Amino acid sequence: MRPKIRPTPRRLRTLAWALAVVLVAATALVGVVLWQNTYDMDEQRVSIRHGGRTLHGVLATPRDGSPRHGLVVYVHGDGPVNATHDDGYKPMWEANAKAGYASLSWDKPGVAGAPGNWLDQSMDDRADEAAAAVAWARARPDIDGDRIGLWGASQAGWVLPKIAARTPVSFVIAVSPAINWLRQGRYNLLAELRADGASASRTKAEIAKSDTVRRLLRHHATFEEYVDAMGADTDGMSADRWGFISRNYTADATRDLTALRGVPVLLTLAGHDTNVDTAETERVYRSALDAAGALTVARYPGAAHSSLRQSIERSEIRTTLTALFAPRSLFAHGFLDDQRRFLDGL
Repeated sequence: MRPKIRPTPRRLRTLAWALAVVLVAATALVGVVLWQNTYDMDEQRVSIRHGGRTLHGVLATPRDGSPRHGLVVYVHGDGPVNATHDDGYKPMWEANAKAGYASLSWDKPGVAGAPGNWLDQSMDDRADEAAAAVAWARARPDIDGDRIGLWGASQAGWVLPKIAARTPVSFVIAVSPAINWLRQGRYNLLAELRADGASASRTKAEIAKSDTVRRLLRHHATFEEYVDAMGADTDGMSADRWGFISRNYTADATRDLTALRGVPVLLTLAGHDTNVDTAETERVYRSALDAAGALTVARYPGAAHSSLRQSIERSEIRTTLTALFAPRSLFAHGFLDDQRRFLDGL
């Protein structure tokens, strides 16, 4: 039987120091994460009544001591987005606060416990919802009703001008907005195929499939008819999603953009956008708004469609680590500062 080896005092001291170093390092890391994810603004949950339902929102306000602030109303892009976009909006809200502006956003219907289903909405429904939020904000004593504007990304490109046609707005920040639903879908398909290095035969097959979907939409096909036409290749399409596409596939912002004439507009465009044809977007925006002299175009060569730095976005690990330790660095260089300066200039 071997005798038990008792740890020596020196070994105990070494273990104690090692444990202390680990604890200090862990505490420091937690401290950095908490510090980097603390923003210079106040946040409160708010409720907005619209159409017999309640929108679950967040209002972020500056800590500058002013009794009234301008307001940026956030209009989400596609997908089941909650009020803070999983905290992704907060660096922008902080930039707005530095310019003296509050920020308002809300959970999409059916997201984070909110009533309803966002897939039941048309672009007009979304515009009605946002117009109700603007009216709610104008009734608040802490919001300057003459300084309320809109921020919207991607799919919001079809919603922003519809809101402006319903209620006066003081400015618009349009982030990678789409112009035409069908052209945007085809552009995205071809861009992704090129990024994948798809063969000519695969590209031809994918285009044929896309054309079949377009034909079904034009003939107001049911979801069951879509499934029959696609067979096993439905790409995870659900009945709700098919209904959403069927309601909105004719969306085109070209004519609606006239509602923004004379309104200061900041149009931001990404250099690596595989979702939206930024050349078409800039051309249409300039055609509709340049004559009024209120359009500012900002380009970010290193940005992806999301306005995050492409070098970060294409790596899930880098995205997660940056979000934890330096969330303001997620965005393309100058993106946050340009929005703050735009609001300052107003």
